Parts: sequence; C-alpha cells; structure tokens
Amino acid sequence: MGLNLPLHGNERLGRVVERIDGSVRLSTLWSASNVTAIDRMHINDHGPVHIKIITNIALKLLRLLGEGGVVPSVVTDYHLDAEDAEVIVCLACVLHDIGHVIHRHRHEELSLTLAPPLIQEFLGEIYPEKEATILEGEVLHAIHAHRREILPLTVEAGVVKIADALDMESGRARIPFTTGKASIHSVSAMAIKKVLLAKGEERPVKIHIKMSNSAGIFQLDNLLREKLKRSGIAPYFEVTGEVVGEEEKIVERYTIE
Repeated sequence: MGLNLPLHGNERLGRVVERIDGSVRLSTLWSASNVTAIDRMHINDHGPVHIKIITNIALKLLRLLGEGGVVPSVVTDYHLDAEDAEVIVCLACVLHDIGHVIHRHRHEELSLTLAPPLIQEFLGEIYPEKEATILEGEVLHAIHAHRREILPLTVEAGVVKIADALDMESGRARIPFTTGKASIHSVSAMAIKKVLLAKGEERPVKIHIKMSNSAGIFQLDNLLREKLKRSGIAPYFEVTGEVVGEEEKIVERYTIE
C-alpha cells in the first residue's frame, strides 16, 4: 500500500516514503495489527488504511501550522529543517500502532519496542548518524505521546496525536467500538461524515466536522476534545462541528473552545 503523500519538493521525505512503501516487514506489521484489532478483538481498523489516512492528515496539519507561523520543535531545539519535521511526523504516523501485533493493551509502549530498527532502516544513509539519532528520538517521543494521557513535548508529537483522532469519517472513529454492535460508540461514529482541514480565520488551523446527526457530538466530546486538550498545541486550532441533513436537530453547530 502506497502512502501517496504530497511531498511538496521534500526529497528526504520522498526517499523515506520509498523505503516505507517497499518494506515487507512494515506492511506485515500493519496487516497483523488488524488481525489483533479486527479479527481477534472485533474492534475498528488500526491497520494500513488508518495509517495512510492519518499520515496524510498529519502532514497537512503540520504544513498549515507552518504557514501560520508555528515553528516545528526540531527546528527550534536542534536547528534542523521544517522538512525534517515532516519526516518525523511521517515516521511516527506509520509506526505508532504497530504494537497491536502484540496486544491492544498498552500498544503505544509495545510500538516503542518494535519501532527503533525500522526507524534506523528508513533513515540510514539519508541522514548522518547524529541527525538520524535526533530524529529517532523525536519519532519515538511522538509514538509514546499519542497515548491519550501523555502530554506531547513537541509540535510534531502534538500533530500526530491530533491526526490520529481525526480518522473518524463514516465509522472510522478512534474510540474502539465492537463492529456490528449498536452502541453510542458505533452510532456516533457513523454520524461523522466529513472532516475538513483548512487555514483558520483566527488561528493557524481550522478543523470543521460535518455530522449527519447530533450523536456525532459524542465523538467530538469524548475523543477529539480530550486529544486536542492534551496535544500541547491546542491554541493553534479552531474546531467546529455542523449537523447536516437531520430534520429535527438537537444541536446545529458545535464548537470546541
């Protein structure tokens, strides 16, 4: 499965993506993650489709933040480039859930045990050892910090955390729900129809979510609000939800302050 990322001239990102797309080991880890999630636990997808979606979302968020004047942490702290921040975000996204091959429980920490050899493989010869070591640490931090209660210490990790929550269109919400079983989790997940990302009016990024009915607010309140609040970069986002197509609307518009 190709990630199909818009590279925008980032040659280092392009070389890393080529290695990701060609990695049998990584594609197997993605597929095996879904054996755990879907086949064994009967919850929603955490495999290759999820990875492709959130990697594209995260890259767009990072670029929108950059256009709004937000400087990536690897630039501020290590004097590397914004292009290197894109590599960090990409690698963290593709590796953040591979711990599911071991278990869903504490999968973030389990991902940390599997990720280092892959990070080194994907960065090798593209970066000198010093820079590769810095990027590896930043990627591992972002993987660790995508856990709900962990506060990210970098812009890049915050982006990954928010992107992970935004894979919620048409039943793909990141609150795991049992497939085929009616519950507030599944009903609210199916209510999310479209996630739109754009330059904000008052802040760098606007997230606008279209819902078919008011049940979708459960997803925004129980996942996106919490992940945003614990992202470390919440002040850069404006978030709105809109109910479209519901005849008797309990709530027409919703805003996360």
